[in-house]
Amino acid sequence: MPGEVDREELRRMVEAGAQLVEVLPEEEYAEDHLPRAISLPLRRLDDEASTTLDRNRPVIVYCWDSA
Repeated sequence: MPGEVDREELRRMVEAGAQLVEVLPEEEYAEDHLPRAISLPLRRLDDEASTTLDRNRPVIVYCWDSA
């Protein structure tokens, strides 16, 4: 179910096995990303999510936009 989580909840969820997915372009992910984050650029999300992510674990999607 979509929703927002704060930093502490994010930390707890990842420690409990949630998958943290950054949808940044690959170049931005390579430059800087959250620890333990999986790179799955937004443009590839639909095509690759089912083969990259574990359906039995929660997914947290993250994108930093400094604009």
